[in-house]
Amino acid sequence: MVDDWSGRAGPGLPDEGARAVVRRLRPRELLALDVLAAVVLVAAFLAMSGASATGSAAPPAARVTLAALMGLPVAVRRLWPVPVCAVTAVASLVAALSGVVPEPFLAVALALYWVAVTAPRARWVPTPTIGLVSVVFLLAVVLAGTSTWEPGALPMQVVGVALAGAAWATGRAVRERRAYAARSAQQLADRAVAEERLRIARELHDVVAHHIGVIAVKAGVAHHVLAKHPEAAGEALGVIGTASRAALAEMRHMLGVLRSDGTTDEEVADLRPSLGLSELSGLVEHAAAAGVEVEVRARDLRGLPGTVDLSAYRIVQEALTNVMKHAGPTRCRVELDTDEQGLRIRVTDDGPRRRPHPRPGDAPGHGLLGMRERVALHGGDFRAGPRPEGGFAVSVRLPFTRQAG
Repeated sequence: MVDDWSGRAGPGLPDEGARAVVRRLRPRELLALDVLAAVVLVAAFLAMSGASATGSAAPPAARVTLAALMGLPVAVRRLWPVPVCAVTAVASLVAALSGVVPEPFLAVALALYWVAVTAPRARWVPTPTIGLVSVVFLLAVVLAGTSTWEPGALPMQVVGVALAGAAWATGRAVRERRAYAARSAQQLADRAVAEERLRIARELHDVVAHHIGVIAVKAGVAHHVLAKHPEAAGEALGVIGTASRAALAEMRHMLGVLRSDGTTDEEVADLRPSLGLSELSGLVEHAAAAGVEVEVRARDLRGLPGTVDLSAYRIVQEALTNVMKHAGPTRCRVELDTDEQGLRIRVTDDGPRRRPHPRPGDAPGHGLLGMRERVALHGGDFRAGPRPEGGFAVSVRLPFTRQAG
């Protein structure tokens, strides 16, 4: 699943182009852009004050001081959002009341935007209303023409307030978008962790169920023949020893990785053993040791994807484990074939000689549930139940696209 997400954006996450832009804009680069914006604002304010009759009459020192107090703090708005917004607001208000710099609170809008992006959410602030009113007013000013933008006119200050309101609403929208993206990313990460844990649980179940199934069968055989056929009991105990060592080795490997504090991607990938249908001979040997005669019929298994190959192996392993636990000793057939619809797996047995298979109305065990989950992950079909002629059958279809070569 994680590999599938790496090539495309998930819900609420930026696409590849947006992520590339974010990667290029580092903190120092953003700070440099703010410094450039501050310099441009100071130059614009000086030009506006020179073009204004009131501003031209003001002392040059006052004009430069006000322009600097209005524009230069924008350079550090990302470091101190609230103080910068306060300084620019006071300076802009003084400049507007004195008529030295007639401008629509441009610096205040830039500073207020970043305050809205970084400040915690306040429920009492009607941000949607502020944004709607500001946008409607700005559109009305644009449609009304440029006469309202004359220096000293009252609409200039009102436009400044509307511009600041629009900047606030935009900043809050950006904050909500980032919060949503962060929540979506966390949900995807949590889902990936849950799916990884479920996969590991399935692997542990497959390992334990198969080997413990062999051990349980052979322990029963050893107990039954111990008095009259000690050599058969010794053989059964040998199988128990081999199966228990194999189970312990696989469990120690998986649990060892899970205990590590900093699990790397390579270690997680190492949890996926390199098992596949080519290793069926080991399953056949284990089943034979438990008294189940297995016949394997395989045809055209070339080009199976690794995930399908592993899932098929685990499905056959679980099916044979169920035969050993519920029907053995008996005969069993494993049929593997591929066609245009995918890989078909059919595992059938001739029926129990000691106790019956689960009936269709019985609660399914973890083995059948695990097989069903594996098949569902591939979008395939799964059927399992008693056969009319006796015995039990597991039928699976795993769709896949055949790999070249």
